[in-house]
Amino acid sequence: MAGVASCRAGLAARGLYWQYARTAGITTLCIQNHKAPQRLQHLPQLSSLRTPTKRVRQQGGVCLSARAFHTTPAAHKLVPFILADIGEGIKEVVVREWFVKEGDVVAQFDSICEVQSDKASVTITSRYDGVIRKLYHEVDDTALVGKPLVDIEVSKEDDSVGAEVQEGEAIAVGRPAEDTAIGSGEFTLPKGKILTTPAVRRIAMEHKIDLYDVQGTGKEGRILKEDLLQYLEARKSGKKAPTPSAPARPVVTMTPDKPVPPPTAAPPKATPSLPPSMPVILGEDKQVAIKGFQRAMVKSMTQAMKIPHFGYCDEIDMTALVGLRKELKAMAEVHGVRFSYMPVFIKAASMALSHFPVLNASVDEKCENITYKASHNIGLAMDTSDGLVVPNIKGVQGLTLLEVAAEINRLQELGSRGGLKTQDITGGTFTLSNIGTIGGTYAKPVILPPEVAIGAIGKIQVLPRFDSSGNVTKAHIMQISWSADHRVIDGATMARFSNLWKSFLENPATMIVHMK
Repeated sequence: MAGVASCRAGLAARGLYWQYARTAGITTLCIQNHKAPQRLQHLPQLSSLRTPTKRVRQQGGVCLSARAFHTTPAAHKLVPFILADIGEGIKEVVVREWFVKEGDVVAQFDSICEVQSDKASVTITSRYDGVIRKLYHEVDDTALVGKPLVDIEVSKEDDSVGAEVQEGEAIAVGRPAEDTAIGSGEFTLPKGKILTTPAVRRIAMEHKIDLYDVQGTGKEGRILKEDLLQYLEARKSGKKAPTPSAPARPVVTMTPDKPVPPPTAAPPKATPSLPPSMPVILGEDKQVAIKGFQRAMVKSMTQAMKIPHFGYCDEIDMTALVGLRKELKAMAEVHGVRFSYMPVFIKAASMALSHFPVLNASVDEKCENITYKASHNIGLAMDTSDGLVVPNIKGVQGLTLLEVAAEINRLQELGSRGGLKTQDITGGTFTLSNIGTIGGTYAKPVILPPEVAIGAIGKIQVLPRFDSSGNVTKAHIMQISWSADHRVIDGATMARFSNLWKSFLENPATMIVHMK
């Protein structure tokens, strides 16, 4: 409300009451002196910061000057979006992909970015409604827990900051159109997410290639490494080179009344059409920081080298299981499950661990205590584009062969696209590595601390062997290599465990009889 105030001339001359008047909303000021009070004109409208100074002279020789000013409280405020603790003692992560850029409008629970720790990949979502004003990191930069990821401009008077988004509310996603107010509701949606691997993104970044210009041939439009290399080769050549074709031979017609023309040189043979070769990318040596799963591998293998490894190897006749697998595979396909030998290996290992629980245990760092694990969480070493990861199947002792196969399918699908979560790769108690899918027979597997044993499975080969009658027959042979922590496991225990596991594979009927 407008008000009227009076003051002494001396104080008014010093301008003290002008400040009070503006603060209190007073628009009319009276000056009092020893003669008579005089009313000043109304205070100027507070509509501009650059209103010229107005001088007002009153009776009694008092001269006043005032400058009007405009004070509008900020309608928005910047909120730093802090990278929260994602558990498992993780202190830093690597930014794999940004889903937003500066100027984008986000709502609560919208995806901000994808980060990768040394254990898993995590998608970070927004806790506020607002506009992205600053990104603190580039792709492949290291972000620290407890430090800002982005700055989000939110409404200062918005009561929904930090509140939950109610189901059914409309959330505007995207970037505001040019010359459009944030609250107008007119937005242009950003480009869709690109599906590819970090290795492909790194090559694209090095060659300054916009991945939106590359046509992906993988599942759901995923850009493969081959797609990027073909695009790079086509860009260097300017256009796709046509396949050379063999020139047609000239036809010479001879008649008796004409002389035979002299023989002409045979046309050159057509160059065989070869598939396009992979371009050789030459450049300077570069130093790259070890991040993500590779960094986790460095830590675990450094700890593993402190463990005295005991090795034990054997070969297994897989002939009976090879024949049975054809039937099991057909049964699993009815349920939409891909069935390999691995579910049988894992289930057989769980059954053998029930008889030798010391192999399903863990020790502390100083090896002063051993913990016998109640659940058989058997890990499966998996080769992915991000490096070696070891997800595990929880509670194998209570699963059927079909359930184990389905869980392997799920983990392989997540691992192929880098989507394994922390719960998928933690809590393992025993590990199997199927190196035979790539090649090789025997190996020397390295124990994954704090576990105490690991097995490496070789490839299946058709080799000649003697049967019980002394005849040479064709047999399917597979090699197995075990490593155990010799501080808590002796050689006899490892050998007995291997023999029991071997008997289940060589005689599947025995495994079925003892299966729970």
